[in-house]
Amino acid sequence: MKNRTIWIILIIAVLATAGYFGWQYFQPADTAATYQTVAAQNGDISAIVGATGTVRPNQSVLLNWQTTGTVESVSVKVGDSVKKDDVLAVLEKTSLAQNVILAEADLLNAQRSLEDLQTSNLARAQAELSLAQAEKALENAQEKYDGVHFQRGSDTKIENTQANIDTLNQQITQVRKMYNTVANLPNGDSRKAPIVAQLTSLELQRDQLTAELNYMTGKPDTNDVAQRKANYEVALAQLEDAQRRLERVKDGPDPLDLARIQAQITAAEATLKSSRIAAPFDGTITQVELLPGDQAALGKLAFRIDDLSHLLVDVQVSEIDINSVAVDQIVTLTFDAVLGKTYNGKVIEVSQVGSVVQGAVEFTVTVELLNPDKDVRAGMTAAVNILTRELKNVLIVPNRAVRFLDGQRVVYLLQNGEQIPVKIKLGASDDANSEIISGDIKAGDLIILNPTTTTMGPGGPMGGGPGGN
Repeated sequence: MKNRTIWIILIIAVLATAGYFGWQYFQPADTAATYQTVAAQNGDISAIVGATGTVRPNQSVLLNWQTTGTVESVSVKVGDSVKKDDVLAVLEKTSLAQNVILAEADLLNAQRSLEDLQTSNLARAQAELSLAQAEKALENAQEKYDGVHFQRGSDTKIENTQANIDTLNQQITQVRKMYNTVANLPNGDSRKAPIVAQLTSLELQRDQLTAELNYMTGKPDTNDVAQRKANYEVALAQLEDAQRRLERVKDGPDPLDLARIQAQITAAEATLKSSRIAAPFDGTITQVELLPGDQAALGKLAFRIDDLSHLLVDVQVSEIDINSVAVDQIVTLTFDAVLGKTYNGKVIEVSQVGSVVQGAVEFTVTVELLNPDKDVRAGMTAAVNILTRELKNVLIVPNRAVRFLDGQRVVYLLQNGEQIPVKIKLGASDDANSEIISGDIKAGDLIILNPTTTTMGPGGPMGGGPGGN
């Protein structure tokens, strides 16, 4: 009996509770009290483009050995600052390849040759002598070549030669008569021998003069003409070469000789440099891979140097936002690894060519940190916000109040306890607010933040992000 009473009491309590809430449900609600509202107002908009990237040095290089040998000394450690051309490590001379050792001698010889070339007047003197000799040779060759068109001897010389021949013929005739008187005497007879000797001498003189006369009265054959012409052309070319050589050295060393010797010096220096490693730019040693006594091998890593004086971040910006990004725009950066700090930067480079990443076109934007400290390290991930536009005292609306209605953006105003949709067009946006550039709304109007609709705008389930029309 007692248990039955308890059950009756419980049933009555449940029915009473249900009746109360049912009565409350059907009572007129104070709808205005359920809306969250904010007054439309003028304010400032800072439009930003956000992205993430990795911090990198301004410049970085891996230094490898260019020859083999034994490491003699290492002069730096990780964290050391170095200047351009500082020597970081050296190989033992006795362990170097023969060509590296001989390069030192080649360098000294080339340097001496360069000094001699720059200070000596020998080259100019030799060029002047060569020019004089070439001028004389051309004069002789031209004289002989011009002679092919004229008689080889003058008329007077020809007449004298002919007269001498005639005289010799007369003498020969007289002596031959004397010879006929002794022709039958045995050879070696004292009466015959002088006459034979005299006759032979006269005939030889006549024959020689006859040959000279024939040469002076005759003209060169075709081969002789061609030979003389060729000799003249060679002499002329040699004169032109001599003139060019003198022109090159008259005011100093021949530039070609200087370039040749300088190339020899550069080659020898390059070979010698392979026996040591030097810093190619100012920076910080961030990696050391050798100790004294180690064996160096061609291409083996020795050091890494990074220029940490300027830290950069490369970020990818979509094609939708890239035209709003420009060089020198202000940037703020934050790091998950550095809590509670915000760093400043600026855009220093905007790529002119995009690349496709997972089906989307993106452009690389490079940002430089302006106030890095010891907490920021190369390799850290940075959240980058690029300030692309600043608007002052414009009518703004909270992004979370914007909804879509029939494909257009609207906000709901609270008027006489009811929510009224108003079509709007948006301009610039930031993370919280958007600029209203058109719509029947003014400062002071109550904007509903939680209208009874599920079709939301920026920041809501169906939003397209801040900004847009």
